[in-house]
Amino acid sequence: MKRLLIIGCGDVAMRAIPLLTRRYRVFALMRNPAYREKLRALGVLPIFGDLGDRSSLARIAGLADAVLHFAPPANNGACDTRTRHLLAALSRGALPTQLVYIGTTGVYGDCGSAVVSESRPLHPQTARAQRRADAEKRIRNWAKRNHVKASILRVPGIYAADRLPLARLRQGLPCIIDSEDGYTNHIHADDLARIAAAALRYGKACRVYHASDDSQLKMGEYFDAVADASGLPHPPRVSRAEAQRVLPETLLSFINESRRLTNRRMKRELRVRLHYPAVADMLATIKHS
Repeated sequence: MKRLLIIGCGDVAMRAIPLLTRRYRVFALMRNPAYREKLRALGVLPIFGDLGDRSSLARIAGLADAVLHFAPPANNGACDTRTRHLLAALSRGALPTQLVYIGTTGVYGDCGSAVVSESRPLHPQTARAQRRADAEKRIRNWAKRNHVKASILRVPGIYAADRLPLARLRQGLPCIIDSEDGYTNHIHADDLARIAAAALRYGKACRVYHASDDSQLKMGEYFDAVADASGLPHPPRVSRAEAQRVLPETLLSFINESRRLTNRRMKRELRVRLHYPAVADMLATIKHS
């Protein structure tokens, strides 16, 4: 049985593990010992290490045939030092034959109402997105140099029944009026877990895939739909100029960018059939509950 190393054991990785233990002996890099027993209960062998500390990564050298990289960059800096440390550690032993990186569609920056395919040039406009673009570049260069098959999943907003913006709705924070609003993209956490598993099986070398559903929603439409399903009031609407004044910086980075993603390549090449093709499909399961 081939060995798989998971980097970054957050919610989506935990959803993916039951799909992966059928085909792999699974190891997971963890920095919080509190997760040890939970991982072991899922049939995973935890390995202590911190991507921020290169000296702690010696044990992963030569360990795995494949790597599933979920870990985000650090919150500061111009480049993704965590990915740099990971690649350096993997290079010290027998190389994996495959790596799948879970990145973000934020690397495109603001695209207005344009339909965005995987071949669109990158234009990251936030520091976070610039670090993500740096990670992609490093992985591509490393993979080509070492003849490792690397696939990149660019992921939009992740949601699930327990990952909805209910706190924001209860706060009454505004959305932008429809005529000035931008498009947003989504993927259910369970579908993303399945896409990650499919990329390990079918992903092509140095190939990018949009891990996105079929929804074509504006940001305000998304919040209105969640509010309806959850029995909460619709958020108030303000102009884009007013939003810049009243919303916190952490939210502005999302509402100031608009994209309409295609997902044909993901469906065709990774052979994925989405359980939740649209946000409405999941919201229908919680409506009036």
